Amino acid sequence: MILPLASASELLPKVIMGVDPGTQIMGYAVIEVRGQQVTVLRYDVIDMKKIGSNHALKLKRIFERMLELIDEFLPDELAIEAPFFGVNVQSMLKLGRAQGVAIAACLSRQIPYVEYAPTKVKQAVTGSGNATKEQVAHMLRQTLRLPPIEEASKFLDATDALGVALCHHYQKGNNVKAGGKSWGKFLADNPDKLAAPVAGKKLAAARKKPAA
Repeated sequence: MILPLASASELLPKVIMGVDPGTQIMGYAVIEVRGQQVTVLRYDVIDMKKIGSNHALKLKRIFERMLELIDEFLPDELAIEAPFFGVNVQSMLKLGRAQGVAIAACLSRQIPYVEYAPTKVKQAVTGSGNATKEQVAHMLRQTLRLPPIEEASKFLDATDALGVALCHHYQKGNNVKAGGKSWGKFLADNPDKLAAPVAGKKLAAARKKPAA
């Protein structure tokens, strides 16, 4: 019996990075998708509280850490949460800059991105656009079979980022806005930027690690 050939999307895993922007704490998550199977590679936070009030240094930290994560996990796509429209204009501006820097880090590696409204993410994960951070975290633990988190409050930004990544997976990446160029294409066009064999070893090692 001759079996139909599997599509490239079924054979190759897709790595999605999710980001929940912040000026004090920025959550990030990396998942690997094979068909409908989702594996959490890592979810954590970038803590900038010790930097103090220097916003420029915080933006620099976000950019540098994002590049480190990109080089480690080689994401195919970025899913990032849109800033919540609040009443404090200055906070909105700072949050928008933080989001922009995270996006710029990915675009510097030619990684496409998609922006999702907070209500869209909550709706995709919990079924309710009015869900709390705690409810999002609880549903993610059930859906992805994550171990209990002792420091739940610290990781709520991380689980929010995980929710953004999962939301993007549910959307099947059909609304990617930044083009189809990938990390692999970047390496092919810029072999001097990063040795592909070294990057491949990093990714293989990362995928062997259990989820945080």
